Amino acid sequence: MIVNLAMKPGTDAAEKEDDAFAAWWKRFLRGEYPLGDPEAPALNVVDLCCASGGFGTGAALAARAFGRRAVFRAIADADEAAMAVYARSHPVENVISESLATIVDYSIEENGEEAEFDYPPEVMNEVLKREVGNVDLLIAGPPCQGHSNLNNHTRRDDPRNDLFVTTAAVAVALEARAVVIENVRSVVRSHGDVVALARKLLESEGYSVTDKILKMKDLGGWQTRERYFMIGVRDGDVDRVEGCVDRWLQRNTPDGSGRREPLDALWAISDLQDLRGETIFDTPPVQGEENARRIQYLFNEGLFDLPNHQRPDCHKNGTTYGAVYGRMKLNEPGPTITTGIGTPGQGRFIHPTRPRMITPHEAARIQCFPDGYGFLHPDGTVSRKDLAKWIGDAVPPLLGMVPICAALSAATGEDADLPW
Repeated sequence: MIVNLAMKPGTDAAEKEDDAFAAWWKRFLRGEYPLGDPEAPALNVVDLCCASGGFGTGAALAARAFGRRAVFRAIADADEAAMAVYARSHPVENVISESLATIVDYSIEENGEEAEFDYPPEVMNEVLKREVGNVDLLIAGPPCQGHSNLNNHTRRDDPRNDLFVTTAAVAVALEARAVVIENVRSVVRSHGDVVALARKLLESEGYSVTDKILKMKDLGGWQTRERYFMIGVRDGDVDRVEGCVDRWLQRNTPDGSGRREPLDALWAISDLQDLRGETIFDTPPVQGEENARRIQYLFNEGLFDLPNHQRPDCHKNGTTYGAVYGRMKLNEPGPTITTGIGTPGQGRFIHPTRPRMITPHEAARIQCFPDGYGFLHPDGTVSRKDLAKWIGDAVPPLLGMVPICAALSAATGEDADLPW
């Protein structure tokens, strides 16, 4: 079937009919592809700090590229409603409403530049105990909380959080074949250097480890979001694992450069711009009088950035937050979607061609979630605040898919069979 991708206002050359990448992702966003083949062999996945499942959706897409289907043996998060969204969207076998810090028992011995576990990390959760040795892939997005100085006997119950390190301990305890941990890029400068410590611990247990900061727009995406990823492969070939992301990107971009030209936000949402929704998911948030006036001013003047004299008093003498109260730009990727999508004072969340805020549906598309994802409860009830959290806190599936594909390539020696 050939999809008609004729050029529309706000799109660029990347959307031509011969661009298989753009064509496939457009159909994916519109809900035209299942996330997995129920007849394919299982890829057993555990997802920690999973939120609503953006990273998990990336894992499902990666599994599909290797002829597998992601089966989520367990997902864990403190947000039970977010996990319900996840479970409405993926084959989830177990849901764990428990803090990551209580899932595993471990202790660390540091000696100069060396670090290792005092004793083998042990899974404490009864559900996860049954998965020891059965996990093909562990993924996690531990909260980017403040990190403590890690002493010679750091424990799992450190209240100031070293959950990045705890994730490494869970991977070892589960004997996971591959692990991919994501976080904000600034985690590499965290107090206590938890990234370096996690890497040392994984390497001390036989994992080969690499890491990479990835930008969605460099992957051909339609958002500027960027994240840090650490990849570990147990008993993997060190040379193959080191740089596995770069090699994967080079193989899967047309010119071998590892980068694609980005798509723009309107490319992802143009079919929704005049949709009259019947649910909160498809309606923009109502703005107060002042913000409504600011939005209209942008369109009346043909602007994308609000001049200082139109901003609140605290901005009128200048601000470093120029994107707030801004309108999404034509022919450019969208901004990083956050939990603040409901108000123009939280970011550039005004629709590029319509004088209104984007809807949660449009935000989900920009975050790379497909139509039909389980954000709405079966009875249709949901709050705008919850939608903003579930969508804004997610890892865009395209962004998560890439390091997971690289990890699976390094672990299996196979190359992904991508559909574009």
